[in-house]
Amino acid sequence: MINESGLYIVVLLYLKLFSMFLQLFAYDTVNKNLSAKPGEQSKLPVPASLIAGACAGVSSTICTYPLELLKTRLTIQRGVYNGLLDAFVKIIKEEGPAELYRGLTPSLIGVIPYSATNYFAYDTLRKAYQKIFKQEKIGNIETLLIGSAAGAISSTATFPLEVARKQMQVGALSGRQVYRDVLHALVSILEKEGIQGLYRGLGPSCMKLVPAAGISFMCYEACKKILIDNDEKE
Repeated sequence: MINESGLYIVVLLYLKLFSMFLQLFAYDTVNKNLSAKPGEQSKLPVPASLIAGACAGVSSTICTYPLELLKTRLTIQRGVYNGLLDAFVKIIKEEGPAELYRGLTPSLIGVIPYSATNYFAYDTLRKAYQKIFKQEKIGNIETLLIGSAAGAISSTATFPLEVARKQMQVGALSGRQVYRDVLHALVSILEKEGIQGLYRGLGPSCMKLVPAAGISFMCYEACKKILIDNDEKE
């Protein structure tokens, strides 16, 4: 029998894996449908991978948000709930199903630019590698490095938004409105602390996100190769 703490760990692992594969599936599906066919010119004003990346982040966040909320409640409100299932039942009964999606909009605002930039950077770097080295197929190690580079680019490009969001959250928790909106937060931080203020904490963030991005893309490409090979054999 698995205890409550063991169940909690299993749910967290499931959440991470499900989120990763859902993102990659959504990205691949949308990107294929929006990308122009060989010899045709794209009718989209922006690259297809940028839109597909944003869709991937949105679909993953919407599907996994209730579990993220339960995880947050269990972490912050210790002693209120007896476990994951108890938290889920109590929230549904006492606060209604809509409570499972409280705070979804700010999360979407945060994930869309990162996810869009991440997948766009990966697609661009992958195509550049194929063009430079004239290789259609890319190995696992190369995919890991390309994915990690894409993670570094997207983390760096969108980190100021993350800093602004956290600063706004801190102000809300302390009961005072420090910033009116994200733009006001960005301008204020820039005026007070300079450009370095917008990138404070970037290093630790990259240490977590960069390897995760590389591993995610490597696993995805490896699984896709296996499925394609199986289809061809059949």
